Amino acid sequence: MIYRPEIDGLRAVAVLPVILFHAGIGLFEGGFVGVDVFFVISGYLITSILIEDIVRGRFSLLKFYERRARRILPALFFVVACTIPFAILWMLPTQLRDYAQSLVAVSLFSSNFLFWMESGYFEEGVEMKPLLHTWSLAIEEQFYVIFPVLLFTLWKLGRRAVIWILALIAVISLGLTEWGWRTHPAANFFLAPGRVWELLAGSFGAFALHRRALPGNDAAAALGLLAIGVAVFLFDNTTPFPSLYTLLPVVGVLLIILFGQQGTWVAALLSTKPIVGIGLISYSAYLWHQPLFAFARIRSLTEPNLALMLGLAVVSLILAAFSWRYVEQPFRAGPNTWVKSRSSIFATSIAGLVLIAGFGAWGHVNSGFPDRFSPEARAILSMHTDRIDRTCHFDENRSKFVPKQACYHTVPDASGEVLLLGDSHVAAVWQQVVAALNASGRNVYVGSYGGCIPLPNMEHIHKSSAHECAEFVDAILAYADEVGIDTLVLAARFPAYLHGTRFDNGEGGVEHGTRMDVRDLGATPHTGQFDLLRSKLEGLAQRFNLVLVEPIPEAGWSVPELIAKRMHFAGNDDQSLSTDYSVYVARTEAVIAAFEAVQEQSQNVMIAPIHAGFCDVATTRCVNADTTNILYLDGDHPSPAGAALIAPDIVEAVASLPPR
Repeated sequence: MIYRPEIDGLRAVAVLPVILFHAGIGLFEGGFVGVDVFFVISGYLITSILIEDIVRGRFSLLKFYERRARRILPALFFVVACTIPFAILWMLPTQLRDYAQSLVAVSLFSSNFLFWMESGYFEEGVEMKPLLHTWSLAIEEQFYVIFPVLLFTLWKLGRRAVIWILALIAVISLGLTEWGWRTHPAANFFLAPGRVWELLAGSFGAFALHRRALPGNDAAAALGLLAIGVAVFLFDNTTPFPSLYTLLPVVGVLLIILFGQQGTWVAALLSTKPIVGIGLISYSAYLWHQPLFAFARIRSLTEPNLALMLGLAVVSLILAAFSWRYVEQPFRAGPNTWVKSRSSIFATSIAGLVLIAGFGAWGHVNSGFPDRFSPEARAILSMHTDRIDRTCHFDENRSKFVPKQACYHTVPDASGEVLLLGDSHVAAVWQQVVAALNASGRNVYVGSYGGCIPLPNMEHIHKSSAHECAEFVDAILAYADEVGIDTLVLAARFPAYLHGTRFDNGEGGVEHGTRMDVRDLGATPHTGQFDLLRSKLEGLAQRFNLVLVEPIPEAGWSVPELIAKRMHFAGNDDQSLSTDYSVYVARTEAVIAAFEAVQEQSQNVMIAPIHAGFCDVATTRCVNADTTNILYLDGDHPSPAGAALIAPDIVEAVASLPPR
């Protein structure tokens, strides 16, 4: 196969956006498409090698896997080995347990399955997974297991038949991915069925260029480079992906492969020494960057600043140059290779995989070695959202069930019927609120749905079709009408839904994750999101007495984790923690204004002013934890102690409403 330096340059185009995306550089919000560029390049190179071997009658599966082992495993083993000491030193027990599981998954070439089962690629917390990026290596490794055998088997049918069969597979895969982003976005992102077409796109390039070269075309190659650039700079974590949108970078890469031959200005650009140099070390750079960023975030008490992340991006390239020279190259096939025989490379590979899996199993069995932390820190870390009683909470993974008898809490001779409705904030506080309402002589039905604004005919824009928010709200409100509920209590992250943005407390507490925008499925007249909120609430006020719970102050950082890290890393036993009250005011003022407008227009609407339990106007701080209590389970869900502050205000608001 003739060496094409512009392909190495294309690897640089792939890896740099990925690194800058994971560093949190806003300009590169679509940098994740660099992985798709890698997929197409891999498909092209692997298929080119396989076709040539098959045509020449020298195809050997063992030889193919030997080449893949020499290419992939030495640098992978080296980087993974370097991460282990930092994981032991810096990771919280749950983080280390999850990391240990990822070690096992990496050794089995199945980390894409693990990360699919854990969360979505753009969800909160994934930025602290040091081996998250190995999902793409797993995709390629799975492709390498199946594709050579498939291609060799099909070859006897003839070249044309092979191309048509692969085209059919690619079309099916593309169809799956277009269906998958709507219904199962995490599986669609991480699993091979929705990615095979990208690798096969490169394969088609290999077929087109086998033993011939298409004439270079500056316009086509430039269009390809432009397509990749558009995806990098205009896509973001709200872009359905992979999907038909992915055709943009994939076709872009294919245009460069087909028409960006030497002699075009695109090839000249991609063949410059600095770009080719980055391309040569791109695999090691890809391996290094995510652990560096993840451990920086894990070790820092607050969000690392931009300068640090850019510095680490540079460090990833320096380490990549080192590992390319002293780890990758010595294991490549050739007269100077350190491991000369095929049996030795296979034995070394198996030994390395077993060692990684063994350490991973050890860490998993020992639950992340919690004894590394003091008893006080461990007690604080035991406070997390897994403690939430989800009996009456639903989401994409738990079908809505209305009515559910266990969610109806009654008392003798009740004086009223209350529906407590909301998102996961209700799931966090319902036990304390229900106990207080029951004590005041009221029956309570509870219902919550994750990531769901509790208003009729509304949907979360960036959730899959399995997220049945509107259906849940409609069902539970219909049930409330049917059984004679007189008072509706609404509690949710209204600012997040209506602004669409995650929370930044301005002091280093930054919430990551996909935007939370919502939209109206009906035809409610409105001039903006907050006018829509007011209209929806006015409609509910015509059906029920209405209590509007003020937005719970968001913390921005995981409160228990930050306090435990201060204890562990800084020896600070003071668990007090707070955020700026003015940030809360700015975040919620439009929501509160809408609440107040509805309250002023109706005698049967009351605001529950719960923020006063957390925020002190005099000190201008909102308390996350004090010397006695930790008020949050993470960055926004109240702990039982936090919920206890909320309950009295809700009871008082319900009691102040007139009989209905």
